[in-house]
Amino acid sequence: MSKLIQAFVNGKIYTSFQPKKVADGIVIAHEKILYAGDSKKATKIVKELGGEVIDLQGKTILPGFIDSHMHLNTLGQSLHMLDLNGTMSIDEFKKKLKKYAESVGTTWILGFGWDQEDLGRYPTKEDIDEVIKDRPVFLSRTCFHAAVLNTKAIELIGLEEGEDVDLERGIVKENALEKVRDVINQNLTVEDYKQFIEEGAKFALSQGVTSIGFVSVNEKSLRALLELDSEGKLPIRVFVYLNPSLLEELKKLGLTRNIGSKRVKIMGIKILADGSLGARTAWLSKPYEDAPTSGQPNISKEELERIVQEAQQLGLQMAVHAIGDRTIDMVLDVYEKFGEERYRIEHASIIREDQIERMKKLGAVASVQPRFVISDWWAVQRVGKERAKWIYPFNSMLKKGVPIGFGTDSPIEVVNPWETVYAAVTRGKFEGIETYRYTEEECMSIEEALHLYIYGSAYIMHSENELGTLEEGKLADFIIVDKDPLEVEERELKNIKVLEAYVGGSKLY
Repeated sequence: MSKLIQAFVNGKIYTSFQPKKVADGIVIAHEKILYAGDSKKATKIVKELGGEVIDLQGKTILPGFIDSHMHLNTLGQSLHMLDLNGTMSIDEFKKKLKKYAESVGTTWILGFGWDQEDLGRYPTKEDIDEVIKDRPVFLSRTCFHAAVLNTKAIELIGLEEGEDVDLERGIVKENALEKVRDVINQNLTVEDYKQFIEEGAKFALSQGVTSIGFVSVNEKSLRALLELDSEGKLPIRVFVYLNPSLLEELKKLGLTRNIGSKRVKIMGIKILADGSLGARTAWLSKPYEDAPTSGQPNISKEELERIVQEAQQLGLQMAVHAIGDRTIDMVLDVYEKFGEERYRIEHASIIREDQIERMKKLGAVASVQPRFVISDWWAVQRVGKERAKWIYPFNSMLKKGVPIGFGTDSPIEVVNPWETVYAAVTRGKFEGIETYRYTEEECMSIEEALHLYIYGSAYIMHSENELGTLEEGKLADFIIVDKDPLEVEERELKNIKVLEAYVGGSKLY
């Protein structure tokens, strides 16, 4: 029998969600869907071709999830870091840090996931110094836009007081934080990055994610990714959005969008234009409700224009992190100047109705992270009740015709797509999240959420002709799950399990 030709029969196979199309048999040949429809016909085709018939025994298949925005290297790295998500007090913070430090022999102690709203206040260098003095410690906030360091780390890096540096508390934010990361990462090799990326990719696949948008890719990550691909060790498809510092190299090499292989494609440039709501560094058009600041941009409009122009000359897609509505104004101004469709806005956390209209007019697209609605349970406190309706207005964007793809920003949010689908459908209804009270009408149907997480993400990454559905001629990337997502209660969505995952028709999980 030829394993290049397979039929999956006697199942419930969702080939697309909008419109909803269901088959009970599919045929895969040479990594693509050859036929989708009736099990008897699928069996007949494969037997005539000498292929293999797999009986699903009633199980459910759907296209693989496409995470449009994640940090694959950091995801892999985070699997070995101190995870402080869900830490509810400074005392618990210290206990977790002490236990973790005793379990690892690394020079640096690295961690992530704390939220001052849960802890009651920002952690400080004194808190860490009480636990660890002899090793440098670097612990990122859950948003990765702020971090706390101990005295040893501050001394090693040579930090000085500044706009984004609070030496007294050991807190760094935004541009200063990037410099700290650069210093720490200087000691990492391409081999280290290969390990992180391979582990991250395998983990993502185990969660049902078969393709990703890998954002903020630096030179070492790119080299690692390409080496893994050439070695046949990359189990998922990766669409690459590079740091702007690599633009010069791209120009020298003449690389354009879609250059790559079956597994890795260069797509565009990712820019960090502002910060986060949690750290109050996202740039708002009016001050925060709970602090006398409006945040600030991480890049000037002139610099953004320069990068967009250079990227456009190479045919590259832009992906700009813009959480605050003032940042979105700036990004749309620049996009309008260059007139390119499918330029991306990442997150679009606080977005006004007029901006949604403008995105539609410009042909701009959005990569959003529904799980933020639940994680950022304090969002209404940040922006106030008057602006609460602007917090992730998914349905408003859909109704206006703005293309949306879903992502997790992992490791900021968990990779598990069912957590994201659950959040998009419920918006914190069962957790008592205040945002739900003001934005209930923005809840999506399960079909809408699945469509955006699969086809929507494919579309915003220019790959809807190959991915996003299981229609004939498209790549055979799909998952088998233990429950039909359209037949479970909302509360049960996040409990759905992935049993198997296939990429190009090959079972890789």
